Amino acid sequence: MGPVASPPVALYIHVPFCVSLCPYCDFVVVAGAAARGPRARVEAFVAALLVELSLRADALDAAFPAGRPPLETVYLGGGTPSLLPSQSLAAILDTVRARFGIADDAEVTVEANPGPDEHGDAAAMRASGVTRLSIGAQSMSASGLRRLGRRHRVVDVVRTVGEARQAGITSISLDLLYDVPDASLADWIDTLETALDLEPDHLSLYALTLDDPDAEGLTGPGGDHLPTSSGARRWRDAARPAQDEDRAAAQYHHAVHRLGADGWRGYEISNWARPGHESRHNLVYWQRRPYEAVGPGAHAFDGVTRRWSAARLEGYLATLGAGVLPPGGSETPGPEAAVAETVILGLRTDRGVPLATAHEPPLDDAFGWALAAELLEVTAGDRVVLTTRGRLLSNELFSRLV
Repeated sequence: MGPVASPPVALYIHVPFCVSLCPYCDFVVVAGAAARGPRARVEAFVAALLVELSLRADALDAAFPAGRPPLETVYLGGGTPSLLPSQSLAAILDTVRARFGIADDAEVTVEANPGPDEHGDAAAMRASGVTRLSIGAQSMSASGLRRLGRRHRVVDVVRTVGEARQAGITSISLDLLYDVPDASLADWIDTLETALDLEPDHLSLYALTLDDPDAEGLTGPGGDHLPTSSGARRWRDAARPAQDEDRAAAQYHHAVHRLGADGWRGYEISNWARPGHESRHNLVYWQRRPYEAVGPGAHAFDGVTRRWSAARLEGYLATLGAGVLPPGGSETPGPEAAVAETVILGLRTDRGVPLATAHEPPLDDAFGWALAAELLEVTAGDRVVLTTRGRLLSNELFSRLV
């Protein structure tokens, strides 16, 4: 008997609005007049989202008539969820609470841009049940923010962290980018130190990737990405030559040693946490547990089948305005693909996979090569984990496993 679908333990809510669109961003985002002002679509989006939440809950009630456990995590990502009016955020979380249930000790995260007109009301977030704020700092220097086309300043990050602490939000994460065009190792060291001075609980450190979702066929009418603008395409074409793999590796190595020396746990390739502050929501993904998702471009997984909604906002609003679930697609990985996915997701984390996995497909063929190349190591507890070099070259290993 194969795997069976299970009720979700987590919920992802995609809020697709930003004040402006960063040139490197491939997330499902609409910016400018749609995000604020007389032609803003935020109110219409929230109304549609509440309908989708109810329709998804109805489907889960039908699929699991014996009942479902309350959610362990809720994550509002984007986009800029902190742009939502406080009453809209409260209405969304009240609907989730009523239709899905939220555990008493649940982690409830909101992503925020730190700009002065978009960082949101931390006290209102906390009153709505938010326990964790993920702040898109990206850089902690004026020059780094300019390179990335960001609107905010370093002082805005400082203020956003301070307001979240004062409001009683108990876990604060900062996102930072390395391999930024023309940014030196010294620039990265300064950004990391300035971020650490704010005493965050969690850091997500991502290599700047400049993909082409159009070329990958992801931006059609039913696709889960939006087409790349001509301005963003020009920016990326100019930025790629100013990136450097060796410099990026040095920046990553510095973070590993600096954070490790300070007691941080690098619990996933791109994520570090102080003890007890790991992102429980993201661990659901890496542990391949079931999660629900709503909003344009959002992906869900029931333990067997992956489902996604189309990215285009107008289609999303139109279908839900008619009381119908939005368009999208789904796929059910076969047994071999599911095993490969489990191994790859496991290797992304510092727990790795059991040693027995190394003697079974798909890891068995690549295991010897990966050990010799110093990409993998075996711990004293008989777990196979990525080395720091393996984390840097993980895509090369993972491509051999699929």
